[in-house]
Amino acid sequence: MKYEVILFDADDTLFDYALAEAHALKSTFLEHQIELMQPHVELYRSVNQQLWHDYEKGAVTLDFLRHERFRKLFVEIQADLDAIHFSERYVDFLGEGSFLIDGADVLVAELLAKGQRLAIITNGIKKTQHSRIGRSSLANSFEHIIISEDTGYSKPHTGIFDYAFDKLLITDKSKVLIVGDSLTSDIQGGNNYGIDTCWFNPGHKLNSTSANPTYEIAHLSELPALLV
Repeated sequence: MKYEVILFDADDTLFDYALAEAHALKSTFLEHQIELMQPHVELYRSVNQQLWHDYEKGAVTLDFLRHERFRKLFVEIQADLDAIHFSERYVDFLGEGSFLIDGADVLVAELLAKGQRLAIITNGIKKTQHSRIGRSSLANSFEHIIISEDTGYSKPHTGIFDYAFDKLLITDKSKVLIVGDSLTSDIQGGNNYGIDTCWFNPGHKLNSTSANPTYEIAHLSELPALLV
């Protein structure tokens, strides 16, 4: 095999984050007896996306992000709710969302059967990611689940990759491939660290960033052919 270790991003690479998010928002709003309307969802996603970009840049902490996204949402929709309590319940429900991207289970099984070493590297919330991965059919598929919250660094910072390489006892960067959907996080992170990258781009988005993926795929089934 061309690569000894595959580092997979979690959200929107192996796990369907949109479905998990929809489940968590619906469940948390229902628990608080508030009707969830589509404008609420769109506003939340806009605020949340911007805060995650800020987190990638090191401009905000994860704790701040978790609560601030709901504080901003409640200000906009004029809801008198405790953002901290709401956030904690949302994270609980988000952890239930172990929905897989199409083909993820088949891909992981195929790679493991070939003796490929696999790990997760994610900027997600520790509690949520362990719950979602642990509930899924991929639960025992990875040597390590590397989460930014444990490392003190978020992708694309090289610090999270240093942590991953140490955990996985990797010494040769040429034997490692990172696979992810985010150009600014996964691909830029791989570029920064000097490892090959595979951009998972099912929506056929245009790359308007400075990130330079080694490979690009639209379906997970395309990955094995790149590894030979």
